[in-house]
Amino acid sequence: MLVDSHCHLDFDALQADIDGVMQRAREAGVERMVTISTRVKKFDTIKAIAEAYPHVFCSVGTHPHNADEELDISVEQLVELSAYEKCVAIGEAGLDYFYDNAPREAQEIGFRRHIEAARITQLPLVIHTRDAEEDTARILSEETEKGEFPFVLHCFSSGEDLALHGIELGGYVSFSGIATFKSAAAIVETAKKLPLDRILVETDAPYLAPVPHRGKSNEPSFVRHTAEFMANALEQDFEQFAKQTTENFDHLFKKAVK
Repeated sequence: MLVDSHCHLDFDALQADIDGVMQRAREAGVERMVTISTRVKKFDTIKAIAEAYPHVFCSVGTHPHNADEELDISVEQLVELSAYEKCVAIGEAGLDYFYDNAPREAQEIGFRRHIEAARITQLPLVIHTRDAEEDTARILSEETEKGEFPFVLHCFSSGEDLALHGIELGGYVSFSGIATFKSAAAIVETAKKLPLDRILVETDAPYLAPVPHRGKSNEPSFVRHTAEFMANALEQDFEQFAKQTTENFDHLFKKAVK
């Protein structure tokens, strides 16, 4: 019924009770999930989790926080690793100017390399962007001119302009538990302006647990709360919204289709 399109099953908060996490996800109707890479050099750990659970898929990539640590990772390496049968996406990569944990130049170099890998493989690029809307939009436009590539703006918390720009370029927008926060009215208003066939839901677990679990460790089962909230906000029947977002996931993450 539902898919958690973005979580981090390798992080300690989830690994501590991984079998319980999986059981609760099944009970909540979450039939598949994608555990997202933040360091290419830890891909073996991500891969092992995907191997252990039939309904878990993975990505390969370097989070912008770690961009300067993996400037030695080439486009060719990303492409080679992404050939693993359960690797369904490139990333997450992008720009984060909120924390600036890595130099912005390194973030942009990494972002463009991941885009090239997505263009070559036609696997979706999972994009992390925070406080970097102008540069994200610019890079997406420049790179799309070189050739189209599938992508999703994950855990969306930016402004309406970036969301609509992403849609215009053929991308998708994914909403996390942030959308359920009282402070997120603008994000919900943005969602109302997007076509339903370009919307995904995710947890970004173990972070950003949705209401009514805000402040707790997040997990894939909680994606149901976000989906229920978004369905109500968009005036959609929950069952239909769950079906639509799952179909959207299948269309974007083609290697993850059952």
